[in-house]
Amino acid sequence: MKVHCKKYYAGLALPALLATLLAGCGGSQESGTPAVSTAATSQVSAAGLAAASWTSVKWAGGGYVTGLVYHPVNSSLLYARTDVGGIYRWNASDSRWIPLTDGIGFGGGDSRFHCVESLALDPSNDQRIYIATGDTTRQGANGRLYISSDRGNSWTWVSLPFMVGGNDTGRAMGERLKVDPTNPSILFYGTRTAGLWQSRDAGRTWAQVTGLSSTTISGSNPPIGVEHLTFDNSKVGGGETTWIMYAAIAPDYANAAGLTSVLYKSVNGGFSWTPVPVPAPVAGYHIPHVVRAADGNYYMVFNKNAGEGPGGPGYLYRFGGVVFNENWTLLSSSTTGGYSGVSVHGTGPNARIVLGVTGTWGDNPGQVTQLSDNGGSTWREIEANMPHLGSTGNGYSGWNDTTVIDPANRDHIMHVHGGGIWETTNASSATPSWSAKDNNLEETATLALVTPPAGASYKFINSAGDIGTWINTDLAARPTKGPMNWWSNGNSADMAWSDPQYIAANGVDNANNHVGVGHWSGDGGNTWAKFATLPAGATTGTDSSSNLAVTTRNNVVWAPNDTVPSYTTNNGASWTATNLPAKPAVGVPRSYLLKADRKNPNKVYAYDSGGAWWNQWSDSAHFWYSSDGGKTFTERAAFKAASPMLTSFNNTSMAVNPNAEGDVWLADGNTVYHSLDAGASWTKLTAFSSIWGSNQWPDVQGATVVTLGKAAPGASYSAAVYVVGVINGVWGVYRSDDAGATWSRFNDDAHQYAGIFHMAGDWNTYGRVYASGNGRGVLYTN
Repeated sequence: MKVHCKKYYAGLALPALLATLLAGCGGSQESGTPAVSTAATSQVSAAGLAAASWTSVKWAGGGYVTGLVYHPVNSSLLYARTDVGGIYRWNASDSRWIPLTDGIGFGGGDSRFHCVESLALDPSNDQRIYIATGDTTRQGANGRLYISSDRGNSWTWVSLPFMVGGNDTGRAMGERLKVDPTNPSILFYGTRTAGLWQSRDAGRTWAQVTGLSSTTISGSNPPIGVEHLTFDNSKVGGGETTWIMYAAIAPDYANAAGLTSVLYKSVNGGFSWTPVPVPAPVAGYHIPHVVRAADGNYYMVFNKNAGEGPGGPGYLYRFGGVVFNENWTLLSSSTTGGYSGVSVHGTGPNARIVLGVTGTWGDNPGQVTQLSDNGGSTWREIEANMPHLGSTGNGYSGWNDTTVIDPANRDHIMHVHGGGIWETTNASSATPSWSAKDNNLEETATLALVTPPAGASYKFINSAGDIGTWINTDLAARPTKGPMNWWSNGNSADMAWSDPQYIAANGVDNANNHVGVGHWSGDGGNTWAKFATLPAGATTGTDSSSNLAVTTRNNVVWAPNDTVPSYTTNNGASWTATNLPAKPAVGVPRSYLLKADRKNPNKVYAYDSGGAWWNQWSDSAHFWYSSDGGKTFTERAAFKAASPMLTSFNNTSMAVNPNAEGDVWLADGNTVYHSLDAGASWTKLTAFSSIWGSNQWPDVQGATVVTLGKAAPGASYSAAVYVVGVINGVWGVYRSDDAGATWSRFNDDAHQYAGIFHMAGDWNTYGRVYASGNGRGVLYTN
């Protein structure tokens, strides 16, 4: 991918835009005597699989790593923070990243807190780590501070009194969260909306630093606010407060608060602040990163724009600070690519400086990583057009917004980009070689998963944001078969059950004006072609709710979001609208959820989740049935009468048993329904129920995903049933081998992934599902 738009992820992989809205109240009743029954669960077991049974499917990278942080004393400790997928710690013994935010504290109700805005380490205790989390300031909800005393293996958390935007604009800037290097009980946080805050008890309580400003700002576009803080503790003894510090202020907050510079200084521990004049060319610019060298000099990047991947102009200055009378020296400037990441090794005229150039693109980007070995007097490019080994397919230019030199090895340099991390270990070479440092860093955002029948040539199809649709044939190798291997979104895919070599997929071509597209393959994904035409609404209906179902080869039913679904009987040569009714807009994109009956492909099912409870045009949920391959549909009144939850498309799921005609399962966001007669009658399972708090929507959804897989040997039902939901107040993945009569928890507290949004059961192996964690790629079980 040339660009990595994780703003898109916020609305899809983690439904940030809807997180405080999605779900709602029950639908209305219909007159008559509906064929609806309820089934109580006779037994629920807390037993789950062993922790080692959940494993990442190989992709490697795929997402925006927004920060790389070495421990300031123990340089063997390296952490990576991501915008939607939590944080990782590097394990040098086996050269892989260890995910640290999969377990307790990151369950089904904690999805928005998998977005990490800042990470801080205690210089006096290499076991202690802090992360500030929250997806966006646009929802008006405050963030959390997670605290670990064992290098991220376990966490506690406290609510913060301000908003956090881990997936907002400018999320790779500096580190907003800082620990006083000589008094680690004192923490500071540069917020986006409410100025600078301080904690004097290791993050447990916070107060605004009104000496800088008490102004609070807001807006439809996420503000940048106070970007970060840098300490000068050169004359401070251990245990004392660091008195001298500099705060970088974004132009939006400086203007709103009446501040006269983008740089402020305190010499009394943050009690009061004075403006520091910056050079005229960078007045009103952002300060993405600052490094303080051991000799007291600061290396400060200025950029006109905030990011991500902002173009220039960009400037790098050396700033003397109080040690050198706060004088400024220009070291480099750019009017094309912007400047963002900076790192320094050594001091004075022999200092090695590495500078990240961001916002450059393509196969010949010109500048990506600039290096100086003489304190900034001269520069050379060490990355553009140099060898790149093990390319992830995401390129290496673009969002180069954080760059670091290994404190223990000046030839080891890393930088982030839109699809992970690149590194070189021979930076002093005339032609440094680079490789992807993404082993076990899995940050793709899946939007749909589907598995073929047993014996197919592939294991599953993964439709994902930013990376497109891929056919997976090997769980331990990056897939190579897909219709678009550039920056694209895969929204949905399906195969003909009787002929799984025929695959249809729809998505969005982000690299070409974000238009909706559709592809088909007749050979199991080895080759692909675009559909000759697209159904009405498909070009502009690009939301992830847009989905399709395949009945047989060349026969596809497609539901673009907010559009009447259409069908083709000639592999996309033409499309005809179905008779499903149009739905009025409800403020969020929605679609009919389509599934083909695997036993009898003439039967096609369509589910409408009703819309959004807060919209006056929303109605109850509906279930529709077709007996002619998806051309015409009839509503099943019994489902409407069952009063399913009215909720968003993204909180619902449907699965069809390939071993029995008309055997349909549906999760409506609150509970699970099962029909054995193609939706004519339904059984409502009472085991699942949402967790409600003080809001009009659930704190944790009761049942959002249902899928089926190979049955247990000797089981009474022909498929294993898996549900993501809540039983007896405990969120998790649950499995039933007896059609929902009894359930056992299928995951454990260590494997929660801040929610599981999509899941598909395997038809070759009992006990195997493929599941997407929140910004954690695809995982599978044994």
